[in-house]
Amino acid sequence: MNTHHLILGTLKDFLSGEEIADTHDERYRQRIARFLVDEKGFCPDNIKAGNRLTISASGEKAMINVDFLVYAGDKAMMIIKYGPGSIITRHRPALAAARLMASYQIPVVVVTNGEEADVLWGRSGKIIGTGFDAIPGATELLRISEQDDQTISAERQELEARIIYAFEVDGSCPCDSDICRIES
Repeated sequence: MNTHHLILGTLKDFLSGEEIADTHDERYRQRIARFLVDEKGFCPDNIKAGNRLTISASGEKAMINVDFLVYAGDKAMMIIKYGPGSIITRHRPALAAARLMASYQIPVVVVTNGEEADVLWGRSGKIIGTGFDAIPGATELLRISEQDDQTISAERQELEARIIYAFEVDGSCPCDSDICRIES
C-alpha cells in the first residue's frame, strides 16, 4: 500500500473496470484516460495504464511508473507521464522513459499534472504542443506510427536509465548519503 497518498475510498477504473484506491492523483489519471477515449478517439484496448519500468543504473535497480502507454496497432507510440506540480521538471525523465519502454524510441511523450500538458517529440525532446488539445488523437498517432523506427543503442539506454534514476528514484542523490551531510 502506498502510504504517502491520502486514500479517499475506492473508485472504478475507467479502462479496466476494476476497483482501485481513490486518491487525488488517481482522479487525475482517470480524467486523462477518459479524455483519451472520449475526446481523442482511442479505443480503451489501445491504452495500457499503470506500466512499470525497471531501470538499472550503477548497479542499483528501481521501478518507476509510466502512467499510460498508448498504442497504434501493435506498437506503443505515446507515453503519458503524470505527476503533480511543475511539468517542465518531468520532461527529461519522461523522454528517458520513452527511450526505455520499448526496443525503439516511442515518438510522442506527454507530461502532465492533470491541469496542463506538454507534448514532446521523443526523438528531439522539443515541445510540439501545449495543452490537452495538442495531444495527438488516434488517427494522427496511426500516421506517426508509419514513420521509420529509431532504435536506441545499449550505450544510450544506459545513459537514459541513469537520468531516470537520478530524477525519479528517492534516495538516488549522492547527497542523500552520510558523505554529504554537514555536521555542526
